Amino acid sequence: MTTSLNIVLVHYLCIRNNNISKMEDINRLKIVLAEKKRTNKWLAEQVGVNPTTVSKWCTNSSQPDLRMLTQIANILDVDIKSLLHSNKE
Repeated sequence: MTTSLNIVLVHYLCIRNNNISKMEDINRLKIVLAEKKRTNKWLAEQVGVNPTTVSKWCTNSSQPDLRMLTQIANILDVDIKSLLHSNKE
């Protein structure tokens, strides 16, 4: 179910942005990590996964499930919505 939810969220973001072809460009995690001056390796250590896993999340090769996304938001001290879409319009 979480994989389906992730797909729905990505699809929603693409439709909201009126640009389905840019689906691969959406990656708020990478941006939030940079804004917080944190590295993929640091996040991997915090959530207990391999740094390669975080790298895949940041390049959209794979996505964290909703439970992991909630944990990441808590660790980064951000609203989970900021990991899903930009507040900048």
